[in-house]
Amino acid sequence: MRLERLAANKIKIFLTSDDLFERGLSNEEIWKDSGKWNQLFHDLLEEASVEFDVDIRGSVAVEIFSLHAQGLIMIITVDDVKEDEEILADGFIEMQVRVGGFEDLLYEFEEFEDIINLSKRLASLNIFGGSLYRMNNQYFLLLDKEAGSREITAPLLAEFGNASIQSPYILAEYGNRILEKNAIETIMHYFK
Repeated sequence: MRLERLAANKIKIFLTSDDLFERGLSNEEIWKDSGKWNQLFHDLLEEASVEFDVDIRGSVAVEIFSLHAQGLIMIITVDDVKEDEEILADGFIEMQVRVGGFEDLLYEFEEFEDIINLSKRLASLNIFGGSLYRMNNQYFLLLDKEAGSREITAPLLAEFGNASIQSPYILAEYGNRILEKNAIETIMHYFK
């Protein structure tokens, strides 16, 4: 799990599929109205509250972005609340949830050598395509949903890099595009 403060009243929480599994939830259970989900949400709010020394009570807005095989991202925005509201005394949290999703796999890598080694493994399984970016001293490989089976591709990507909490749109706007398409084939051509 990664926590990031985006603003004074906004926190981003990234949970990998492994984090969810360790907490007793599958990706499918997240979208169901269950006691497990409510407990997870309250645990995350408590952890974020302690980490960033923010008093999270009252009304919060929650945006959840599913990254399918990678996990999910939650953006929590704490609304300004008045001290005299009874809702604070009850410790009740009102949620407004908005859900979105990314079909593509996006992983980040420390070293270009990791991408070369990954490309060799993916090519041996006839998995090709992808876009390669560089931003904030990290390399990012974006594979679209047609690149291959997620059950095979995601674990290989995780072996060499980390699931990224970055948005593909942010990369396209602010990152340096190294290879727009056919990244794996191009890397294999130059680094056999």
